[in-house]
Amino acid sequence: MSEKQEDISELLGRLEKLAKDEQLDLEREITDLKARLVPVQKNREVQPSSAWDRVCLARHVDRPGTLEYISMICDDFMQLHGDRCYGDDPALIGGIGSINGRAITFIGNQKGSNLKENIRRNHGMGHPEGYRKALRLAKQAEKFSRPIVTFIDTSGAYPGLEAEQRGIGEAIARNLKEFSVLKVPVICFIIGEGGSGGALGIGVGDKLYMLENAVYSVISPEGFASILLRDSSKAEQAANTMKITATDLKEFGIIHDIVSEPSGGAHKDPQFVASQIKDIISRDFDILCTKQPSRLVRYRIKKIRGIGHFNGPAGSWWDQLLNIYPLTRALR
Repeated sequence: MSEKQEDISELLGRLEKLAKDEQLDLEREITDLKARLVPVQKNREVQPSSAWDRVCLARHVDRPGTLEYISMICDDFMQLHGDRCYGDDPALIGGIGSINGRAITFIGNQKGSNLKENIRRNHGMGHPEGYRKALRLAKQAEKFSRPIVTFIDTSGAYPGLEAEQRGIGEAIARNLKEFSVLKVPVICFIIGEGGSGGALGIGVGDKLYMLENAVYSVISPEGFASILLRDSSKAEQAANTMKITATDLKEFGIIHDIVSEPSGGAHKDPQFVASQIKDIISRDFDILCTKQPSRLVRYRIKKIRGIGHFNGPAGSWWDQLLNIYPLTRALR
């Protein structure tokens, strides 16, 4: 059997068995097995070659979440709870932390690391009270002139009946309106999945960044495949069509920049990713916090309104279409 074909679990089992054998001096064989184990492990860490690969990495169970990043970048952090209207939503967390002596309000989606935790946090899908809590903390930050950082990691807002009954649509719409005119700097990071209105509810800011293997879309690949391709099993095909990766969205001008990840995904070296996020936060706030509030709001709204605006080159199909449209109306 070749080295590439060797099973990693078999190598690890043999290695552990030999290491526990006190009667034999098998240091040479143990060293040899370790050397053979390295390329096998590297071969198992397949680098993402398609949008679907990045979707899988964005959903990886070990991928760091909001609380993990906050713990790595903040000197201290105090979590705050409740929307002062209905209750607290574990799927959307928030609080006040500090980086290099600067107080910052943090808001973000939080998934679980196991089944029990995922059920408690509803897989990071926020209820109306979660988005109202986010808005309460944002308005508090504005009152005390604290900049805001949001971490986005959700497949979407919770679509259940109780969420509709408590006004999920109104809660997200109000957040879109209020976040767009906040008089303090807002930086947003998409750290995993950025899905639909659930992501937009805390995704309006002065700067928007994506981790290298994060995704950002109006709907999940499964939903896209189910609606447009009439087959939810074609999610992989849908993902590769939707242009949802960080590279795609940077080309479209929707995000400002991409935060690189280690080989195999952010969960392989969370501290490396966290250090980059911390550097971006410190650098951007050093600039944004000196801006006049009215200027912040003006440029934030300009950026939002520019999303999706198409400027076609002279003589393009777009110009031809604009020239044809008045003619078709005249011929009616």
